[in-house]
Amino acid sequence: MGVPALLFKAIRRSVGRKVMVVVLATTFAALLLTVIALLVYDARTYRESWVNDLATQADILARASAPALAFHDEKAAQENLSLLRVRPNILVGAIYTPGGKLFASYVQAGAGDVVPLPMKPLRSGYEIAGNRLVLYQSIIENSEVLGTVYLVGRYELMDRLADYLKILAGVMVASLVFATVIAAWLQRAVTEPIASVTGAARSVIEKRDFSQRVQRSTEDEIGVLVDAFNAMLAEVGQRAEALEKSNRTLEHEMNERRSAEEALRGADRRKDEFLATLAHELRNPLAPLRNGLEILRLAGQDPDKALQVREMMQRQLNQMVRLVDDLLDVSRITTDRLVIKKEPVSLQAVLRAAIETARPVIDAKRHSFGTDIVDEPITLLGDAARLSQVFSNLLNNAARYTPEGGAIRLEAKREGAYVVIEVGDTGIGLTAAGLASIFGMFVQVDHSLERTNAGLGVGLSLAKRLIELHGGKIEAHSDGLGRGSQFVVRLLPAAQTTPVGPEAGVPVHRAGIAQRILLADDNIDFVNGFALILRQLGHEVCVTHDGAAALEAAATFKPEFAFLDIGLPHVNGYDLAAGLRAAPATANAVLTAVTGWGQQADRDRARAAGFDYHLVKPVDFEMIYRILERTAALSAKL
Repeated sequence: MGVPALLFKAIRRSVGRKVMVVVLATTFAALLLTVIALLVYDARTYRESWVNDLATQADILARASAPALAFHDEKAAQENLSLLRVRPNILVGAIYTPGGKLFASYVQAGAGDVVPLPMKPLRSGYEIAGNRLVLYQSIIENSEVLGTVYLVGRYELMDRLADYLKILAGVMVASLVFATVIAAWLQRAVTEPIASVTGAARSVIEKRDFSQRVQRSTEDEIGVLVDAFNAMLAEVGQRAEALEKSNRTLEHEMNERRSAEEALRGADRRKDEFLATLAHELRNPLAPLRNGLEILRLAGQDPDKALQVREMMQRQLNQMVRLVDDLLDVSRITTDRLVIKKEPVSLQAVLRAAIETARPVIDAKRHSFGTDIVDEPITLLGDAARLSQVFSNLLNNAARYTPEGGAIRLEAKREGAYVVIEVGDTGIGLTAAGLASIFGMFVQVDHSLERTNAGLGVGLSLAKRLIELHGGKIEAHSDGLGRGSQFVVRLLPAAQTTPVGPEAGVPVHRAGIAQRILLADDNIDFVNGFALILRQLGHEVCVTHDGAAALEAAATFKPEFAFLDIGLPHVNGYDLAAGLRAAPATANAVLTAVTGWGQQADRDRARAAGFDYHLVKPVDFEMIYRILERTAALSAKL
């Protein structure tokens, strides 16, 4: 016999031995645990049953002997105890008086020397002492203790367990013999198919003959192993095709990775374009602002030139404010923090506000502008300012991307359950690729250096998000370059049709009345210019540069209005507002936060601190004038 055959035989014997050991060890462990469990269970059951039996016997004696104790009838008590002779397992019984004196007793023949009677009874209960079970039980009648019953019984647990062990030992031996027979059968059933598999594997290794197959002889896991081995041999013959398929899959994945990498590069390119556009757009208004300051310095007292420069500077400042607002909206979109405040608003009022905002751009390019707005009052549930922003954005885009002297049209109509607003123009139009990406972030229709239309490429993305927050849809249509564009917005009207009017309950003061106004801001140039404007309007102004100084000044100045920065030294604007509200002299003053923080959380915190209004820098002074007049329709009202 060769070495491989000997090795295979050794392996087969090893597997068989393992099968035998597993079966016998498992059987022995199961039997051992079963024996232990049965012994423990029987011991506990025997103790509980014997204790309960003895306690029942004691209770019977207590009830029967209660009258005897009550009437000091020792004979009756003795007769009751003598009945224990029918219970051979009870060795001793006794009845004691309440004072602990032996009243009557019973001792089984031959047990007197083994179990002596105690001098005095113990408290009610039981104890196991060797092979004896001792029990004391009080005799109680009408809540009065008449005496004690004392019983001693045999406790033959060890003898009982010994009998059990003999029986269980016989069962264990028989079970192990049966398990040995089963293990021997399993040894042949397991190892012989494994030997066949090993022989076929050796033939494949030595001869490279992949046509080898093993005959399946069982339906269990070994049979499954044989089938798996045969399937593996068949699989090897198809390895070349599998490798080719794997290469194709890998190539597909590489293409996907290249596409993803290209998308990342495109996003990075758009980011760079956005930053370059932002720098360009911010420099555009800064240059004429600087020129305007120089012209004002050189113009001296020329009022016409000063008026012209001021109008130019106002336009450029408005452009910068719009760029900053766009940047804030970009942040809100990318962090998914863009929120709206929904309330009933008039569609007609929203469109009028949008037209008013976009009108200067339309007129500046000498476009013809037509409207066709449904006469029926339509109420929307939404944010009036944000909806107006959407439609003014669409009108501005139409004006900017339409050559001078073009035509722009705004239509609003009912269409089924929806109200449809369409903004159309005769402008430069869009390609199919442009239509697919027009609502993307930072998308610019015109990327050339010669483009004349400013912007960051976020307006349409913002408009789409705002319309979606209102539960609507926005679509873009165009027949191609040079053929104009149409933007269609669909919104669901609110259930009510009567729009809500301006805020009620806010008193309106006459303009022109001099007021005492407290200013607090650590930006000295801003606050001094602010104070100069207010003083020119005839108001009495107190200027401070930190929160502590503002609190101190307010105590004597007693302002009627206060315009406060939030990021103040020493005492911040929130704490300053709370302090002014707590002081009797300024408790009713009108408090306005003038800050660079403009998120909804900042407005909520300002309201909680006691502010009446919240304005974001740079502030439109028309808002300041309206606060001083306490105009109810002020949009910055918290």
